[in-house]
Amino acid sequence: MIVARYRIAASAIAGAGKGLFLDQDVVAGQIVTAPDAIDRTYSYAELSGSPALAEQLYASARWFEDRYTVSPDWPDECFINHSFTPTGLWHLGFVFALSDLPAGTEITVDYRHLLPPGEEEVFVDTATGQKIVGLPWLESLTLSTHALATLLHGIRIAS
Repeated sequence: MIVARYRIAASAIAGAGKGLFLDQDVVAGQIVTAPDAIDRTYSYAELSGSPALAEQLYASARWFEDRYTVSPDWPDECFINHSFTPTGLWHLGFVFALSDLPAGTEITVDYRHLLPPGEEEVFVDTATGQKIVGLPWLESLTLSTHALATLLHGIRIAS
């Protein structure tokens, strides 16, 4: 579920196709998207071991540990693109605004949190030319938890 008002439009990221853009200002720490209608998760072994599911790997995202969702219907959340300097923080399926974001901002996240450990995305980060490689679960959880705690701590201190 996308919490903020938004629109889907041509991405500002070269080669990315469409992107998800805010139609309202969002403050730092605000949830931009939240999980809903998740009826099933799969282990990576299930995804890669089933021919029907394996062809849907492009539409999968890691939610926690070795559990992935598959969204072949391509909901609007799937238009959130990758960036190594993202506007949003992916944490356990939620996307938090990493700073105050004005209307018109394209929402991006670091795809390394969504990919299986060691799996390389089929494209590179256009801003840096770097490969996008899935992080091990514990590293992903540690990085996103630390980033969220730092973000929320800064908000609490400022308010």
